[in-house]
Amino acid sequence: MAKQHTKQQVRAKIRWGIFGIFVLLLIALAYDGPMYANRAIDKVNNTVALGIPRLPEEPFALGLDLQGGAHLIYEANTKEIDPADRPEAVEGVRDVIERRVNGIGVGEPNVQTSKVGETYRVLVELPGVTDVNAAIAMIGETPILEFREENNVQPRDLTEEEQKQIDTYNVDASKRAGATLARISGGESFEDVAKDVSEDEKSKVNGGYIGFVSEKSIYPEIFSWSEKATEGDITKKVVETDGGYEIVKRGGSKGGDMQTTASHILICYLGAKDCSATLTKQEALAEAERIYGEANAGNFADLAKENSTEPGAEVTGGSLGTFGPGAMVPAFEEALNTAKAGEIIGPVETEYGYHIIYKESETPSTEYEISLVHIRKLTATDVLPFQDPWMPTQLSGKNLDRAEVVTDSQTGQIQVSLLFDSEGTALFRDITERNINKQVAIFLDGSIISAPVVQTIITDGRAVITGGFDLTEARILAQRLNAGALPVPVDLVSQQTVGASLGAASFTSSVKAGIAGIIFIMMFMMFFYRLPGIISIAALMVYIAVSLALMKLIGVTLTLAGIAGFILSIGMAVDANVLIFERMKEELRDGKSLKGAVEEGFLRAWTSIRDGNISTLITCGFLMFFGSSFVKGFAITLSLGILVSLFSAITVTRIMLRFVVPWFKERGNVLFLGAIKNEEA
Repeated sequence: MAKQHTKQQVRAKIRWGIFGIFVLLLIALAYDGPMYANRAIDKVNNTVALGIPRLPEEPFALGLDLQGGAHLIYEANTKEIDPADRPEAVEGVRDVIERRVNGIGVGEPNVQTSKVGETYRVLVELPGVTDVNAAIAMIGETPILEFREENNVQPRDLTEEEQKQIDTYNVDASKRAGATLARISGGESFEDVAKDVSEDEKSKVNGGYIGFVSEKSIYPEIFSWSEKATEGDITKKVVETDGGYEIVKRGGSKGGDMQTTASHILICYLGAKDCSATLTKQEALAEAERIYGEANAGNFADLAKENSTEPGAEVTGGSLGTFGPGAMVPAFEEALNTAKAGEIIGPVETEYGYHIIYKESETPSTEYEISLVHIRKLTATDVLPFQDPWMPTQLSGKNLDRAEVVTDSQTGQIQVSLLFDSEGTALFRDITERNINKQVAIFLDGSIISAPVVQTIITDGRAVITGGFDLTEARILAQRLNAGALPVPVDLVSQQTVGASLGAASFTSSVKAGIAGIIFIMMFMMFFYRLPGIISIAALMVYIAVSLALMKLIGVTLTLAGIAGFILSIGMAVDANVLIFERMKEELRDGKSLKGAVEEGFLRAWTSIRDGNISTLITCGFLMFFGSSFVKGFAITLSLGILVSLFSAITVTRIMLRFVVPWFKERGNVLFLGAIKNEEA
C-alpha cells in the first residue's frame, strides 16, 4: 500500500508538472501575441462579464535593419585633449549623445564608442527614425544658454583722424554721385547707369528698380520727393540721405495699407513679458478696467504718464506714433482693427499685460514705384567698433543643474524653469544684486528670448525662461539643456538610412526562413523518433514561446543577426533532445525497461549537453563583449535561447516522457523509438 501510495504521489506530481507547462505556454503565448489574447478576453467578458483585464499590446523591439532608421558615425576631435584623458572624454560624448537621443524619443537606440588607430568614433543607431536631419541636428548641436546684462558703457567719440577719414570719403562719394547724375542728364539710360555704378547690390542687377515703397519703408527725403514728382521723373539734384547719395526715378503709384495713429496705456503683471511690476494678474485687470472707465481723448496722455508701466510712458504719454499692419503683436493689432477712429477700447490682453488703446486716426496711404542709383556714405558706425547693448556675464548653460517645464500658476504660461549648480547660484546672486530695476537678458543660441527686469536679489539659484513657448517647444528646450554640451567636438563622417519598407521585407523574409526551418526540424524529429519526436516538438513550442516572451520582457532588440541566433538556438534545443533519445535507445538495447531507459538517457546525456552549451555560452560572452552591435544581437539571442533550451530539453521533455511512459509496454513499441528486441533472445 505504501508503494502504491508513493506511485500515486509521483503520478500526481507529473500531472501537476504537465499542468504547469500548459499554463506557462499559455502565459508566454499571450505575452508574445497580446492582440490575439485580448480578442479571447473580450469574447469571455462579453459572454460571462468577468471583467478580465486586457493585456498591454506592446510590440517587439525591432532593430535598425528590421524597422528601418538611421546609422550615423561621428568622429571625435580629441586633438586638444591630453592622450590620457581621451577615452574618458569620448565616453562623455557617448553619454551626452545618448541623453540627446533619448530626448528625441527613439526606441532602443544604440550608442557605442570605438577606436580605429588614433581616431575615436561614436556609432549611433536610431531605429524607426524618419526625420534623420532632425536627429542629426539634435545630436550635433548644443543649445548655447547665456545671461547678459545691460551695457551702460557709452560709445567713444570719433578721433580726429577717423572723422577726417569719413569726411574725405563722403566728399568723394558726393562727387561721384554728381558725375553719375550728369551721365543720366546727358542722355544715358537710367537703368544702364544703375547697373554700372550703383552700390546697392540688390537693386543694381535690376537697373536700380526697388518697387513700390511706403512712407515707413524708405528714407523720408526720397518719399517726400516722390510725393511731388510725377511718373517718369528723375531727380534734378542728388538726394542726400543718412545712408548715402541717391539719384531717384519715379514710376507709378497705388493705394497702400491703412496707417494708424494710436496711443496706449499698459498695465503689466508679475509673470508677463518684460514686466517689472509686482501686481497679480487679477489686480492688473482691475486696475486696467478702472483706468478704462476714466479715459477719454482729453486726458488719455496724462493717464498714460501717471499709470502706464511701459518704460518711457511718462515722457511719451503712451504715444505709439503712426504705423501700418504687422507693427504690433497679433492680439493688439486684432483689437485695434475692430475699433473706429477716435475710439478707446480695452482692456486688451497680450503677453505684455493689459492695454487700454486709443485709436486716434486711420488714414489711407500711397505707395510709389521707384528706382534709384545709390552711392553709399561712410558713417561713424562703419568706423567705430560695434557697441553691443548687452554685456556677457560668466553665467551660462555650463552652470545649469537641471531644466524642467513648468506652468505659471497665475497666468497659465508655459515656462522653462532653471536650477543652477552652486557656482551658478553664486553668479546669479551677484548678477541680480548689481542689476536691481534693470534688465537681465536670457539668450539662447545667440538670440534674446527674454529680458525681465530684476526686482530683488535672487539667492536660491532659480530662474525661468518665458519665451512664449508652447508645451512641445518647452519640452524640447528643457531636454536640450539637460543633455548638456559635448565634452569634445564631433563631426559626422558617415550616414546611412535604411528604409522602413526594406526593413519590413527583411523581417518578413527572416520569419519565413525561421518557420521553414522549424517545419523541417519537426518533420525530422517525427520521422526518426516517432512519439518522443512529437514530444520534443511540443517542448520546442514551449521553448519558442518562452524565449520570445523573455526577449520581449527584458527588452532585447531583434535584428537580422539576432533572429539568426534565435533560429540557431532552436536547432541546438532539438540537438539536446537528439542526444537524450539516442542514449535512451542505447539503454533499451542494453535491456533496460522503458522507464529506466528514459531516466538513464537523461542522466547520461546531461554531461554532453551541459559541456556543449557551456562552451557555446563562453563564445557568446566573448562576442557580446568584443563584437560589433550586429554580432552582439546574435550573441544575446543565442545565449538566451541556450538557457531556455536547457529548461525545455531537460525539464519539459522529461516531464512529458514520464507522463506517457506508463501508457506503453515495458520495452516500448513502434511508436516509441521503434520495436526494441532483446538481442540475447
